[in-house]
Amino acid sequence: MRSSKTEGWLRPALGIVALITLLRWLLLAFDRTDLYLDESQYWLWGQHFAFGYYSKPPLIGWLIGAVTTLAGSDSTFWVRMPGAFLHGATALILGALAARMYGRRAAILTAAAYATVPFAALGSLLISTDTVMAPFFAAALYAHHRLAESRAPKFAIYAGAAIGAAFMAKYAAIYFLIGVALAALRPEGRIGWRNAGLMLLAFAVVVSGNLIWNVAHQFTTLSHTVDNVGWVRQDNPLAALNFASAAEFILSQFAVAGPVIFAALMLVIRKLPMQAAFVIPPLAVVTVQALLGTAQANWAVAAYFAGIPLAIGLLQTRPRWLAASFVINAVFCITLPLLTIFTTIQWQGAPLIERQLGRAAMSRQIIAIAASQGKPPILADNRSVLADLFYTGRAEGLTIYAPRPDGRPDNHYEQSYPLPENLSGPLLWVRKTAPACASQTFALDPTGGAYRKSGLVAYLVSAECANAQQ
Repeated sequence: MRSSKTEGWLRPALGIVALITLLRWLLLAFDRTDLYLDESQYWLWGQHFAFGYYSKPPLIGWLIGAVTTLAGSDSTFWVRMPGAFLHGATALILGALAARMYGRRAAILTAAAYATVPFAALGSLLISTDTVMAPFFAAALYAHHRLAESRAPKFAIYAGAAIGAAFMAKYAAIYFLIGVALAALRPEGRIGWRNAGLMLLAFAVVVSGNLIWNVAHQFTTLSHTVDNVGWVRQDNPLAALNFASAAEFILSQFAVAGPVIFAALMLVIRKLPMQAAFVIPPLAVVTVQALLGTAQANWAVAAYFAGIPLAIGLLQTRPRWLAASFVINAVFCITLPLLTIFTTIQWQGAPLIERQLGRAAMSRQIIAIAASQGKPPILADNRSVLADLFYTGRAEGLTIYAPRPDGRPDNHYEQSYPLPENLSGPLLWVRKTAPACASQTFALDPTGGAYRKSGLVAYLVSAECANAQQ
């Protein structure tokens, strides 16, 4: 049943989110950066439908493949275009959640706040698994809230299916199920055993294809996820606790969500509201990961789908804090896309976003050298080079190989494109050190971008020689 407090928020929230999304698409059309190595890899996955890929679940590959096919273009714009839409959709879903938690005003503020947090601004410029996971995780939170209110079985099925789809984007979606269990410690968070079973059943049905794929491929994706954790494979992970890394991760969260929102969220969760069950596990687990090894700033992004409505619940009664939050986050939202357009801005003698530049230029040099030599197969030791060669050289009719793995493959290219043992004839080998049997050497200009200090050179060798050195 709808109440007056949940009505009237959608139209203004939709207007705000739609305007932000359209502006992001407009600026994305002028983006001059190359696809990052992960983006190029996701694009490559999208060319071949599968229920799993080397390092991630399949949904991001399916999405990019579908969008670029429908658009009839593999340009960087179309590869990245879904990002702004997905974050816009997430903002509106969280607005619906906030409406039920706090009312109309909080719903509008939550939608606007989510749309302008730094990680959503960055996620609208780069396509990532966090971005693809976001709307499904948010939908699962909304369904769980409705389930806790009504105990209606349909919401259990909705929640399970939604978090299953989120899991098919990124395994970090499992935090939701942990949150459901913790939320049940509070009377208002209990959903009943039957509904819990329905939720898990719906989840299992949605993710079954990926689980079967992992079984058939020696748990490749799950093994890579464990490798990212790092300390899991160590004999004594407590031997070298890294307090500096843990502190760095915590401080990085002020940049991920915006300093005011993160500070407000920390104040709110001290009182342990039911929704804190979905906030604390990602932050706690990744902080421990940082303490035992290293952690990326975005690894706890799942905390903010429930966290932003909670933060807005506090900030809506503190207008100065709220205004400061929007001003600070607006600076991020404006600055980030401008940096992708005006790429000549430098810091300490190098482009400020150097890692996003020069990748396609390097690939074009390698492709031109290969063309001048009759298009021999290309072997590259560097995963970044391989990623962009497949993307930039997609229409060149080239054969591209990665080194043959010694044991378990280290990346998707070693898994799917290893150098054949019986290959013969000339081969263009891109690497740092010269092979003993190189017949020709071709200098590569790093063009001041991501490869500025790479020292990469192209060598013409025989395939037999390359295989002998594998």
